[in-house]
Amino acid sequence: MGDAVSRMTVLGSCGAWPEPGRACAGFLLEHNGFGVVLDLGYGTASRLFAHCRDRLPGAVVVTHEHPDHCADVTALGRAWHYTVQADDPSARLPLHCTPGTIRRLEAMEPRPHPATLFDVHDLGNPADVGPFRLTPYPLPHHQPNFGVRLSAPGLTVAYTGDTGPSPRLAELGRDADLFICDATLRTPPPEGEPRYLMTAAEAGQWAAEAGAPRLLLTHFWPGTNRTEAAEQARAEFGGEVLVAEEDLVLDL
Repeated sequence: MGDAVSRMTVLGSCGAWPEPGRACAGFLLEHNGFGVVLDLGYGTASRLFAHCRDRLPGAVVVTHEHPDHCADVTALGRAWHYTVQADDPSARLPLHCTPGTIRRLEAMEPRPHPATLFDVHDLGNPADVGPFRLTPYPLPHHQPNFGVRLSAPGLTVAYTGDTGPSPRLAELGRDADLFICDATLRTPPPEGEPRYLMTAAEAGQWAAEAGAPRLLLTHFWPGTNRTEAAEQARAEFGGEVLVAEEDLVLDL
């Protein structure tokens, strides 16, 4: 990770389970030498390690406890234990997450226990994360989920995690340099059903409402035609529409 760079790297773009050659939810945000991971689902860890060979990230944010967003945090924990803690056993990697996430990590890897690897913070509270101010936004999903807005001087990135339509999305993405939005569904469910995920068209609508200049669609259900998803978003949003692809690097 360089010292004078602002960029977003896609580690994984799938929801539920990874398509062949892909991975589930995961992003690496780098700004002025500091790296923060946003989610780390199935298959993302090896890509993370490929993109930060010189040093591990400085913090992790997990939007909710579903394994397609947090399963590979255990791999990062092992890497932290056997590299960073080999030199400094007291070092803890900041982890901003919901309480259920820690229970999941503990079930997967009780030794070393997550509490000995991570400096755990409740994602429901605003926090300083390296150069960023993290502001959480509770959003509708099957499990408690927080969209996160990460702001530093001259840069703001917003990420929904998994979510259904919500007025909070406009505030989350307001004028963000990059708005990363859930685009799981190919078609909306029948009217009146609870909404816990979005279509690409809905992502476009909320990006337009937020006034963000760039929209990055992600969390595609396996088998989704991503070109069609992008076209649906463009029909609702006049800014730049991007499609998350593994190892895509965006300058910010």
